[in-house]
Amino acid sequence: MTQSKNKRLIDQPSGFLLTGSIIAFLIAFSPYIFYLYEIFPDGPVWETSLFRYESKYYLNVLTAAWTYLGKIMPLFLLLIWFFTCKHWWYHSILIPITMYAYQLFTAVYQDMYLNIEPMDVNGLLYLAPFFLIILIIVYLVRIQIFDRIYGIDLSELNETDVHVFSKKNTKDERELEEFRNENMAYALEPTEEYYRKL
Repeated sequence: MTQSKNKRLIDQPSGFLLTGSIIAFLIAFSPYIFYLYEIFPDGPVWETSLFRYESKYYLNVLTAAWTYLGKIMPLFLLLIWFFTCKHWWYHSILIPITMYAYQLFTAVYQDMYLNIEPMDVNGLLYLAPFFLIILIIVYLVRIQIFDRIYGIDLSELNETDVHVFSKKNTKDERELEEFRNENMAYALEPTEEYYRKL
């Protein structure tokens, strides 16, 4: 029965194989996709029968294409990594994805509307709230995973009554005091072994 099941699995075409092959092909050809900027004209205007593109900020379509593809390719590879990553921390990949998307938007906006003011200077200030949200999500996912793996109950942390400035908590002090009281009763009476050693 297992042989027929295995044969059925081998004979059946896999959708994952096709998807994985396409992703591997795109990753392998990503340097060639980046060098597509060389096909753009070396001048301030690119005219085709469909549209007209004028580079106002870079004053050169070739330079603009080089800048755009320099942002698009890492963004593309990071998106592939984000959607194929199976680790628990994959949400943190959203931080560089957001950064590259913001840089791409800034580059296109500056070139299209001739915005001379550098928008990328305070980019981290604009992206900081998003970064904090992603870090909080990653930390919460981490807590949930460690809770399932190690069986840590967060309610036990509240019962321990930990204080910030105290060296030990009250529960530890109680246990230590009980231990001392039990041992004090034994310590007051000398044992037979003590007399034999004398």
